[in-house]
Amino acid sequence: MEITEVKVRLRDREGSKLKAYATIIFDNSFVVRDLKVIDGRKGLFVAMPSRQVREACPNCHHRNALRSKFCNQCGKALEFQSVQMKEGEDRIDEHRDIAHPITTEARNYLQKKILEVYEAERAELPQEVKPEIKPEVEQPISTEPSVEQPVEKVEQQPEDTSAQSPEIELNADQTEKAE
Repeated sequence: MEITEVKVRLRDREGSKLKAYATIIFDNSFVVRDLKVIDGRKGLFVAMPSRQVREACPNCHHRNALRSKFCNQCGKALEFQSVQMKEGEDRIDEHRDIAHPITTEARNYLQKKILEVYEAERAELPQEVKPEIKPEVEQPISTEPSVEQPVEKVEQQPEDTSAQSPEIELNADQTEKAE
């Protein structure tokens, strides 16, 4: 099988080991999505698409992630079940590959193709990242792109109630009662 197309979506975020997602197409007829380009201890490598291993709740049989303390469906406390580790492993395998190469040659071929496209995509990125410019005052959004809307200026007058009293007209009955 020959890889006929590789697409890479960069995900560089500061401090993140995940650098990109990749999609590969074999012989213009078979696609594998969600391969990950990861920056590991020994450099970049390609991780295969995987899913989380799940265990069934003894009460409702809902499948929950390994090491869950409570069932996501019924809320019952789950019994701690010792998960057997593989020989020579120091951690529990919580994910299983959905698709993966069987031979070393196939893995090296796949990884070489994906990392070549990844490096090419990174080379196309601009070297300087422009800082975001935030406007000081939010302007109203116009429906017409070329028309600028004027900004109204409202003058605030000091609130002095003793100097300015509103004039109220009193009728004849009210003036007699006021006196």
